Amino acid sequence: MNQERMFNYRHMANTLSLYRTVKRLGIPDERIILMLADDMACNARNKYSAQVFNNENHHLNLYGDNVEVDYRGYEVTVENFLRVLTGRHETSVPRSKRLLSDEGSHILLYMTGHGGDEFLKFQDSEELQSHDLADAVKQMKEKHRFKELLIMVDTCQASTLFNQLHSPGVLAIGSSMKGENSYSHHLDSDVGVSVVDRFTFYTLAFFERLNTYSNASLSSLFNSYNPSTLMSTAYYRTNLYQRPLEEVPVTNFFGSVMETIHTDSAYRAFSSKVRAEMPFDKAVSKTERITLTSATTENHLSDSRTKEEYCIVQQGTSRLCDVLNKLEDVDELVNYGLAFMVVFVAVSTWLSQ
Repeated sequence: MNQERMFNYRHMANTLSLYRTVKRLGIPDERIILMLADDMACNARNKYSAQVFNNENHHLNLYGDNVEVDYRGYEVTVENFLRVLTGRHETSVPRSKRLLSDEGSHILLYMTGHGGDEFLKFQDSEELQSHDLADAVKQMKEKHRFKELLIMVDTCQASTLFNQLHSPGVLAIGSSMKGENSYSHHLDSDVGVSVVDRFTFYTLAFFERLNTYSNASLSSLFNSYNPSTLMSTAYYRTNLYQRPLEEVPVTNFFGSVMETIHTDSAYRAFSSKVRAEMPFDKAVSKTERITLTSATTENHLSDSRTKEEYCIVQQGTSRLCDVLNKLEDVDELVNYGLAFMVVFVAVSTWLSQ
């Protein structure tokens, strides 16, 4: 989530960069709520129209075709943000804009922008206070909307935003301590502004070394932050969190591991099961099936009409099946079907006499 204007280009790049990372690690769009001020890509000052970069080499456009923004522009308000967390939406809000979590969910909440002592600014016009965040998290816990929650904030004095949190199962990390600023990483002379913040830049650098099945822990992530490169002190609050960080994979929050089976056809898996139960090459041959059917049916026919009458029906059925296998036109198939019904009724009536 970000809340800014063109001179804060880096905040949008921060959010899109982390959005790209969690998607690469397996989290699909339907499980992500993306909130962007969304004014940099189309801003007249942006030299690269409809594009956003987090590096001066411009190798990766973060604002490509696979970005699904759920809240944009002036939809990014404190009220809407709190509604997403607590689930207190108006009935007209679609499911795609709701956080559909439950008591078993692991939720990552990432925020970036301008902040200060116990607040984060939205749209340069309103603020999210630390007690607002704490109250929303408390409601989420009471309504069983998460099992574990990781809050990550990249802003000045980020750690102060966690001061009012008291709900169990919550882990928080911020880019700076009280009284400290969070700094940008580098300037892009073409764009004319800084394109990424230091804390987010080194977070991305950590995850670029990982894939979906990496076993890196939260402890290794937190220990990767160096105050000399951040130019601030990363702070993490763990007293509300029950598990040792060394035992928690980062993919619990930043990724999703699913076992999938790739098939060429939507029905291949089902058909494979059928063949597994009776492989075609081991199944009864056509001749054997006919013989088996004949032997079974013979026992139920009268002594005077056994083989002769049954063979007439069987031969007619066999010829009809051969014709149906050669049909390609639907109308022709219908006509043959009607003809078969007439023959079938006539033969059934004759046999019953």
